[in-house]
Amino acid sequence: MGRIIEHPILGNPEEKKKVKICVDGQELLVYEGEMIAAALIANGINIFRYTKHSHSPRGIYCGIGRCTDCVMVVDGIPNVRTCITPVKDGMVIERQQGVGKWGEKDE
Repeated sequence: MGRIIEHPILGNPEEKKKVKICVDGQELLVYEGEMIAAALIANGINIFRYTKHSHSPRGIYCGIGRCTDCVMVVDGIPNVRTCITPVKDGMVIERQQGVGKWGEKDE
């Protein structure tokens, strides 16, 4: 879907082990070790969180872990930068609402 299969300079990607993750209740097969953001984009998921005040959708922006546009709740931990966090088998990932405080929902 959103994955580059053939690149004119880099060639074809190596075949990697696929693992299962759960994103907002949806099970996905993704490549082990790739960044969460890349796995989501490859599966057509471009909205990672919603802002606190205006509830505006956010996705990947810088892609190097400097901003916070790509933060999500990963295995119950809020504010995980998905652009620099590798996928692991069995991860549970949820879109983050607002600032993602521990133990409480931010409405």
